[in-house]
Amino acid sequence: MKFLSISLLSLAFFSCSFYSMGGSIPAHIKSIHIPLFENQTSEFGLAEDITDGIIEQFNESGVLKLVSQSSASSILKGKIRNISEGPYSYSKEESISEYRYKIDIEIEWFDIKNDENILKSNYSGFGAYGVSGDIGSDGIDNDVDGKIDEEDDDEFGEPRSFATKVAVRKIAEDILNDIMTTW
Repeated sequence: MKFLSISLLSLAFFSCSFYSMGGSIPAHIKSIHIPLFENQTSEFGLAEDITDGIIEQFNESGVLKLVSQSSASSILKGKIRNISEGPYSYSKEESISEYRYKIDIEIEWFDIKNDENILKSNYSGFGAYGVSGDIGSDGIDNDVDGKIDEEDDDEFGEPRSFATKVAVRKIAEDILNDIMTTW
């Protein structure tokens, strides 16, 4: 009986250990190159912020190895199509209390070996910020994590820049999720 228990436990452990998030990605795609996104807006530095955010998300996930273009089995190219900013919420006095900063991008994930697009899609992400100028005390859940101000240890910095980071993180997460479930 003891041998049977150990055998079943071992079988369960080893069968679970082979599961990976990258299971849905074609077997021949082991790496990705992410060049600087094309910025079709007038927002300075946005291409760098978005590209860096997506690269960071891929590094954290470990799904595909980030490599140079000459070594890559796939390429993820992107275009920043639009940014918009406008009122998001109002106070009781009907004055603006929050702004919404939204980014719209288009990506193409290309399989180099098979010479074909695997994924072509549009993504949007937004972040909110208040008019007070201090996101650490504006009473807003700026990064939509359920924490506000002093409860949230990562809410600091210039409001609009922080809203950009939140929007970029959401876009990067959505892209990574779609890449992992493409096949």
